[in-house]
Amino acid sequence: MAVDHDRLFKEVLTTYFEEFIQLFFPEVHVAVDFSNVQFLAEEVFSDVTQGEKYKVDILAKTSLKEEETIIIIHTEPQSYPQPDFNERMFLYYGRLYEKYRCNILPIALFTYDQNREEPDHFSIAFPFHTVLHFQFLIIQLKQQNWRHFIRSDNPLAAALLSKMGYNEKEKVQVKKEFLRMMSHMNIDPARSDLLTGFFETYLTLTSSEEKKLQEEVKRMDGREGEKVREFIVSYEKKGMEKGMEQGIEQGMKQGKEKTKTEIAEAMLKKDLDIETISEVTGLSTDEVLQLKQ
Repeated sequence: MAVDHDRLFKEVLTTYFEEFIQLFFPEVHVAVDFSNVQFLAEEVFSDVTQGEKYKVDILAKTSLKEEETIIIIHTEPQSYPQPDFNERMFLYYGRLYEKYRCNILPIALFTYDQNREEPDHFSIAFPFHTVLHFQFLIIQLKQQNWRHFIRSDNPLAAALLSKMGYNEKEKVQVKKEFLRMMSHMNIDPARSDLLTGFFETYLTLTSSEEKKLQEEVKRMDGREGEKVREFIVSYEKKGMEKGMEQGIEQGMKQGKEKTKTEIAEAMLKKDLDIETISEVTGLSTDEVLQLKQ
């Protein structure tokens, strides 16, 4: 199935909006009151000259801490290079200001994999006079060094490792650090699934890389190693339970319900451990061992 990247980024950024600002724009985080953030409805603007429509994705209405000044933080994730994107940011600003008549802070988040420089301003000037200089905040994920974020306790940092500037040889290490970070965070299951799903959408390991990751995790010592292994087992169990539910539903549609034994056999073929299979299927460990034999 095709991934709706705009929707995925919007979901993770609205869920962890304060964490996003804190991670990349600490000076903004210090000044802004995040206790009562209100996300406004999506804005759609028509470009009459081009005959296209553009969506303004994330509009967060809040205020400054030191004064009761209402502000809007406009965050625009951009998943592909686009000529004149800086001009589009200016046009968004003008139309948003026309509607809301308040201070607006524009942020562009470049999420694509190409490592290219993007302008952070739009200007109109003559040799004798500058008419306009519009500047917005930018963050280019591919230019971020993932190693700078692995000691962070920010949940969003863990997920965004998957879009930062690692190379192919570092993929296993990046996922290992993601698992380590997640295992130390007290996150509810729904948000944990969101972050893990986001990460795995953008960083996928081959079977040989997965095997290497499992070997490295097994070698992790102490309590940290235990926590990472516990997190992996918990996540795999949820995935298997979901898969079993989908399999049963599909089997019923086809007039045949998959049995617990069939599910267990499929899990054994994937070399999952006996205890996990027993927990997921409801079979006893002895029954699973008998199937294995």
